[in-house]
Amino acid sequence: MKMILGMYITLMPVILAGILNMIFVKTPLYKRCKYPIDGGRCLRDGKRIFGDNKTWIGFFSMIVISIVTSVIWGAICNVTGLEEMNELYLFYRNDFWYNVSVGAYFGFSYMLFELPNSFVKRRIDIEPGKTSNTLFFVIDQIDSLFGVMLILFITSRIPVWKYFLYIFVGGFTHISVNLVLYKLKVRRNL
Repeated sequence: MKMILGMYITLMPVILAGILNMIFVKTPLYKRCKYPIDGGRCLRDGKRIFGDNKTWIGFFSMIVISIVTSVIWGAICNVTGLEEMNELYLFYRNDFWYNVSVGAYFGFSYMLFELPNSFVKRRIDIEPGKTSNTLFFVIDQIDSLFGVMLILFITSRIPVWKYFLYIFVGGFTHISVNLVLYKLKVRRNL
């Protein structure tokens, strides 16, 4: 139980960033600045590369929000003593610049690792923001976690088995948070 609690303490900046970014993409600012990463271009098959839901502002807002949540969470961990349970601070000091850099890496890898899934879904005619079956539902929940956990794997030198445990716990959490956001009408679909 203590290990799972430590995992949540470690993942909290990413969890918060994901929620805040989901809220941000509902704002008028996002809608005014929304420009797709693929620029609306299609491949030879006539299908979009990533689709309308993968935007530059969404990509960069996740990085900025991850930086902010990492800095704030680092300060909270420092003040409350949670720092010793946070695996981000096993080999590095909990300071402002470390939290800025790890937050930037988290946000960047989160968004980068979502792109291959979007690319595949466009090839097989799944609408942006939708899933066609259980497999794609699960992949939608964990694709970004592979990138985020890669950053944790590198910075904290966690064992491979724990990398996959983080993905399982993160996936379960992602599904739970999405259900709550759906009920609150922040998400349109699951």
